[in-house]
Amino acid sequence: MVGKGFRFVSQLLASLSLLIASPLAADEFRSPSLTALRVDWRAALDQLRTEINARRRAADDFIFAPRRSVPRYDPRAMPALVQLNAISSQFFTGIARSSVPVLLPFDAAAYFEALRNGAPATLALSRYQADFNSVDMFDAGPAGYSATFSFEPGAGDGMPSRVFARPVEVQITGSALVYDVADPSGGKGEQVKSLAALYPDLRKFIREGYVRYAFTRFGVAYVVSIQCLDSVAKPRRLACKEAYPVAERFLKALHVAGGQRMRPLTDIASNILDRPTQRSPDFTYRPSGDIIPNTGYRKQGGHPDVMAYAQIRFPLEKAPAFVRSQSYAKRDKMESTTGYPWRDNFCESRSFEVWQCGGGFGHQGEDIRAAECPPPGEGREACDPKQRGVVAVRDAMVIRASKDQAVTLQVNSRNEHIRFRYMHMNPQALNADGLLNGRIVSEGEKIGVVSNYLDHPAGTSMHLHFDVQLFTRDGWIWVSPYVTLVSAYERLIRARGREVGPEIAGAPQPVAHALPEDVIKPDLREGSGGEEN
Repeated sequence: MVGKGFRFVSQLLASLSLLIASPLAADEFRSPSLTALRVDWRAALDQLRTEINARRRAADDFIFAPRRSVPRYDPRAMPALVQLNAISSQFFTGIARSSVPVLLPFDAAAYFEALRNGAPATLALSRYQADFNSVDMFDAGPAGYSATFSFEPGAGDGMPSRVFARPVEVQITGSALVYDVADPSGGKGEQVKSLAALYPDLRKFIREGYVRYAFTRFGVAYVVSIQCLDSVAKPRRLACKEAYPVAERFLKALHVAGGQRMRPLTDIASNILDRPTQRSPDFTYRPSGDIIPNTGYRKQGGHPDVMAYAQIRFPLEKAPAFVRSQSYAKRDKMESTTGYPWRDNFCESRSFEVWQCGGGFGHQGEDIRAAECPPPGEGREACDPKQRGVVAVRDAMVIRASKDQAVTLQVNSRNEHIRFRYMHMNPQALNADGLLNGRIVSEGEKIGVVSNYLDHPAGTSMHLHFDVQLFTRDGWIWVSPYVTLVSAYERLIRARGREVGPEIAGAPQPVAHALPEDVIKPDLREGSGGEEN
């Protein structure tokens, strides 16, 4: 109790110190702060022992006694986990790389017992996954893991006969790293009575287009989510009330499937960023949050945010490039023929939930345009407007199914758990290039070209939509990538930009440590979300 009380006081003081600190000097950016959670591997091993002992043939083969002669963080110190990882890695590649216990709807003990009883190795995996299909995406690393499963209409005993027309995609993430954001909506939710015995601290809530179930186990933050509409069902979109029984089936089926004890992660403090000292002669940008007047939800303004949430390679291959609205460009009286200054469009009016934006709705990301081809005789002959390269912003794993219009890159390391999403490249071209679930890309690697795809070719203007999601105790949430892009562009051109334009209302928002969950009263927050239009 003393440790918990000390941590509460520390977090509270950290929150207050950041919130009352003097504002940053003009034209300075900060990095985010993160909290490293302490994983209770002994509790995970106890749950695994209980699950294994329920299967007599399996229990005889598992070794739970620790090997005292090996170092504490040597995998052999927990032999049962080594054995479990060997079974699960057949289906979940790299599961032993997870620094947290991996909870999945996979009953490894039942599967192993069936093999011991003479069942063929080609067993139908769905029998041991509560009728969920084989995993669509699995990523494990030093921060934790993420996985995506699908559930077919009509599958599973006890499920409603017709609650959805297409497979439902269920995502789960477990992380030992959580980003500290000054989030007034964070930590809210309602209890699910039918799951209270299994998950005493479970919170159910609808946020940014997903119904989410957040809980803590073994000291780790886990979130299960399904994308849905907080309204009536539509032909191509699942209603959240239709998603509830699928999510609850998923939660009831979770077992310890793997993971490995590693050296604990450490908290990361927010710092002022180093930026180029040389000044660019032409790169200018408007302040964060300074969107085109009257383009926000119900004509509300933008959200000032001085955080560069990651140090990335700029997503377009070459400069010059311009962060400008593609929906409201004609209203922008500041736009020049050069494309400078840049202007934030994160909180432009859309029908998508974005917690940082006024009224809770916004764009989710930023529109980026490549430079126009030069006039004839000035290099135009070598310029192809349909071949402006798009590159990976970091070394990362690709999250994308073959029908997806978006490419997501996930970074899972000892000091980051973050996602970057690209939109409007042509899906057929992405498929041909093998840009699909599980592929590893390198920072600066070309992954496509600026295009205009939205449901079909020419569905939007030629631009790239780019956004950023962080993992928090509420799961993956969108944050403004504007300053992240300014910082990345400065590194690309090796020169510092100049902020121009009048000061906007509202001081830059600090990223403070989130208050502990036990001081936040539960409350269900509902809304809708989706992708950019």
